Amino acid sequence: MCTYQTERLIVEASAKTPNGWMSMTRASVYFDHPVHYPAGHALMIDVMNPEKGPSARVALELSPQSARALALAILHTLHTVPSGLIGELVS
Repeated sequence: MCTYQTERLIVEASAKTPNGWMSMTRASVYFDHPVHYPAGHALMIDVMNPEKGPSARVALELSPQSARALALAILHTLHTVPSGLIGELVS
């Protein structure tokens, strides 16, 4: 069963693609049928830059357990970073 529940957001990021490193401006998170991961459903994270075409995309297909572990690891890492580093701007 597909939920069609998708979270879309604007991001400031870079990702390594087959064409090298590219800036990424959008992300989508959804739970659906994976293309490659060997399960009926998975949590997908797509990071992309639509202005640069279809090759400017990186996709993850995660088991629910891996998705939760990744989310917790991200939150834990951000929580432990000294506050002065979080607000740094890239020049």
